Amino acid sequence: MVKHTPYILIVFLWLCISFDVLGQDNKELARQQVEIGDEIYYEQKAPEVAKEFYILAAQADPDNIKANYMAAKTITETINKGEATPYYLRVYELDPDYRFDLLYSIGRAYQYGLEFENAVEYYNAYLAKLDKDSEYRGEDKIPQSQVKRRIYECENGLEFVNNARNFVITNLGNEINSNSLDYAPVINADETVMIFTSRRKEDNLNENVYDDNFAYEDIFISRKVDGKWLPAENIGETVNTLYFESSSALSADGQQLYIYRDENNGDLFVSDRKSDGTWSQPTPVSDNINSSYSENSVSIAPDGQTIYFSSNRPGGYGGLDLYKCEKDRRGVWGKVTNLGDKINTPFDEDGVFIDHDNNTLFFSTRGRKGMGGYDIFKSVYDEENASWGEPVNLGYPINTPDDDIYFVSTKDGKRGYYATVRNDGIGYLDIYMVEIPDLNADNEQLDKKKSSKIAENGANNINRNLNKVEESKNESTQPTAGTPSNDALQPVQLLLKVEDASNQQAINASVSLKPIQGGKSLKGENVAQGIYRFNILENKANDYVLAVEKNGYVYKSLKVGIPAASAEAQEFRKKVSLDHISSNYKMILNFVYFDFNSARLKESSYDELNRLKQFMNSNPGTIVEIAGHTDSVGPKAYNKQLSLERAQAIVNFLISEGVETGRLVAQGYGEEDPLASNDDENEGRELNRRVEMRILENNEATTLK
Repeated sequence: MVKHTPYILIVFLWLCISFDVLGQDNKELARQQVEIGDEIYYEQKAPEVAKEFYILAAQADPDNIKANYMAAKTITETINKGEATPYYLRVYELDPDYRFDLLYSIGRAYQYGLEFENAVEYYNAYLAKLDKDSEYRGEDKIPQSQVKRRIYECENGLEFVNNARNFVITNLGNEINSNSLDYAPVINADETVMIFTSRRKEDNLNENVYDDNFAYEDIFISRKVDGKWLPAENIGETVNTLYFESSSALSADGQQLYIYRDENNGDLFVSDRKSDGTWSQPTPVSDNINSSYSENSVSIAPDGQTIYFSSNRPGGYGGLDLYKCEKDRRGVWGKVTNLGDKINTPFDEDGVFIDHDNNTLFFSTRGRKGMGGYDIFKSVYDEENASWGEPVNLGYPINTPDDDIYFVSTKDGKRGYYATVRNDGIGYLDIYMVEIPDLNADNEQLDKKKSSKIAENGANNINRNLNKVEESKNESTQPTAGTPSNDALQPVQLLLKVEDASNQQAINASVSLKPIQGGKSLKGENVAQGIYRFNILENKANDYVLAVEKNGYVYKSLKVGIPAASAEAQEFRKKVSLDHISSNYKMILNFVYFDFNSARLKESSYDELNRLKQFMNSNPGTIVEIAGHTDSVGPKAYNKQLSLERAQAIVNFLISEGVETGRLVAQGYGEEDPLASNDDENEGRELNRRVEMRILENNEATTLK
């Protein structure tokens, strides 16, 4: 257990760079930035913050091999892991022998970025290196079996992405998620209560942090009122302690909460909900279930007579296995049995959930036909043969090359909740809602399709990929090996529904879709009231800015990931709710960017600024505040001045575009109004560095309709 360590040395070094940049060359600047990154990474154990300095160092001096390697390493330890690729490629260009496992690392970054063919090229090259240097015994040696598993995951990933399923996946937002880790959601049968685990600093019972610099696990609860989840609250000190507790299961009636506690290597406990709404002191589930080994996730059958859980006790098939235990006639938990090799593998199985039909088992595994990390599978019990059916991967986009785990389904089977790492996330690990199509029909259709074959790769392909170091990874439009030609591709179809947030009624609006890295803006076809269709024909996965604008409403712009087009048609659905203009409405300007330690707007900001300008022109009754905010790194006075200068830069742009000066107010708040903790929660600082637009006044009489 560690107490937060002040960043005294880090702030001092930061100040050296901030106020003495002009007298230094780029190589010296990069060297100092690497030193700061090392201090943050190795001493403070804050990779998300260290990542920023390593990236800046690599940009200042592209030939600094350590800066490039550590930028890539910290990216793969946080989020958006596929963005590590160009930095690893730069290291390879500078010194192919910098690390023995460098080719493997490049493949891993490509895999995270859904570029599976490129990943396999580097995995195969690494296998060739292993064959050549079979006597190598260094710590950076990756065993052949692990590399072959990655290649298998890439083959699966290519198949799943090319046969993407019709899931609608929505982040539950700030009411549930934090800038830290949020996971293990459980719900009652009528979907009015959600209980989950969080390692957020805010509202945590323990003011200290664990040695990984995150807060200890605490259990949080939220209730749904009028179809919306209320802001989550700590469930209280009766259930939570100063150490680790994690929610694992909630009975269908919401009256019993099963939790994991970090006792006896990890045991399962149960707490009962009292008539006054509070919870009883948790007690161990049963000595028959808890052992001297770890018992992790748990799920209770709807009738309360069978419990499923994961454990690494001896006698399993390897790692964590799934087990079940049934109550006897006296209501006592009886003998524990392993679910067998139809479910368990030599890899880890975890995140178990028995569905409301008492017949369908969802779980996550690092094994089977996965695409990397934990993938979510389902198996249906065959009563006639008294055995579990072959588990089926839920496919892309539910599963990704990163960890996807803790899936629970609603009673009607139309929705699910789970934890995953995605580009639109708020923190490291977020809870999402999934709108579920008919999985049985979907699986049958997928099983009939043949797996795509990935061509063998050689050194020439690797050399060609090195050219990507100088290019944006999203600029290439040439088909890669194993990808159908453009003539054979079927466009990816995005169906967008725009609705009034106050009544969920569909409304028409102006909508557009544009690649984040630049390119032509796509217009949506209006196929029904409030329904728009986009057809995207690109042979690479890409991130887009989806912009939705309507007079009398606050516009929205958000990031949407679109997979690569394939020979099979793909359809995705997205819903955007627009809010009426009202006083004190606040919105973060997500796509406004500044140079580091500067108030100079980057060119990539102008699309968002033009949307803001259009909003002001279309709604002349609005008066807005542009508010700049920073994190707590650096002196307060400097941060406040920088935040004001950034806000003023946006105001100046709007004035230059014809917006009346009297309708705009620039304010700099510095570090005074954080959205999240600036202490040890790594992504809190990133969340706090922002520019907001706040509506001070709205005169509806003059608003254009």
